[in-house]
Amino acid sequence: MRLFSHDLGVDLGTANVLIFVDGKGIVVREPSVVAVDKNTGKIIQVGAAARNMLGRTPGNVVAMHPLKDGVISDHEMTVQMLRELFKEASKTSLFTPKPRVVISVPSGVTEVEERTVINAAIEAGARRVYLIEEPLAAGLGAGLDLRSPKGHMVVNIGCGTTDVAVLTLNGVAISSSIKVAGNAFDEAIARHVRRRHGVVIGQATAEDVKIQIGSVSPRPESASCTVKGRELKTGIPREVHLLSEEIYAVLEKTVKPIVDEVRSVLDMTSPELVSDISENGITLTGGGSQLWGMDKVLSDATGITCTLADDAESCVAYGCGKSLAWINHMQEGPINIARKRIMRG
Repeated sequence: MRLFSHDLGVDLGTANVLIFVDGKGIVVREPSVVAVDKNTGKIIQVGAAARNMLGRTPGNVVAMHPLKDGVISDHEMTVQMLRELFKEASKTSLFTPKPRVVISVPSGVTEVEERTVINAAIEAGARRVYLIEEPLAAGLGAGLDLRSPKGHMVVNIGCGTTDVAVLTLNGVAISSSIKVAGNAFDEAIARHVRRRHGVVIGQATAEDVKIQIGSVSPRPESASCTVKGRELKTGIPREVHLLSEEIYAVLEKTVKPIVDEVRSVLDMTSPELVSDISENGITLTGGGSQLWGMDKVLSDATGITCTLADDAESCVAYGCGKSLAWINHMQEGPINIARKRIMRG
């Protein structure tokens, strides 16, 4: 059956969906956005084409993110989005069985949220669905050797959630998840521009500012950029000149919960594993980890070397792809590792 089936590894992210096809690598990399006709319920566009419609659609069309904070917020739209992306990833025919799918979920996901993900994937065309925790997938994708009893720490900063986990023996020893990540940085920038300059900018513009001049550690040289928005009082278009120093002051406060969460997970970790982590360092993955100075701010806070993984944005997808090698030994259904750990304790 495996000869004809295309097993899929899916990084179901708040901002992007990445799909890894067994034997081919990452074949789909699309924004998690759906444009739908409100009158008919029919999908008009999925992915990049739909994202370009955000804030620009006529009255009968709505472009939306069906995922929020790493979990599904609109079940029906997620099903339709996954159906389209599954078709794009595995060119199926009448003789091709439905794919088996490994999907990543945040560490702090509840059993209800897990079942929602499983049901959405089944309705979208998956034959069987297996879940893997995002930090475990990220560690695999970053190329860490997780087979030994030596401990590794992974901090996966996505768009909706940040997952912090200590990994050992192909499993998760300690994990935690908070809803502070890339989106929180964008929202903080948009809020600052509105309050300080009296100009409203969209989230996409705020993200551009973050990428161009954003930092969570002081830059050696000042940088600046100019953005266009709508003046709050008059409603007319206006340009604003932003400096890297003012954006740093905004993001420095926003990143604090992530720093506190990393410290908290280290506090809960056994001394033996902490010793391993101090030797191996902390690995940063996810799109949000690429923010300027993220490695330095975490290294200064913990005293442990932090390294940004190669192709950090794709690590979870690559990890889901690597886990396809032992899909026959994985357990279907909800994992909810945190709940199982509490029950064992």
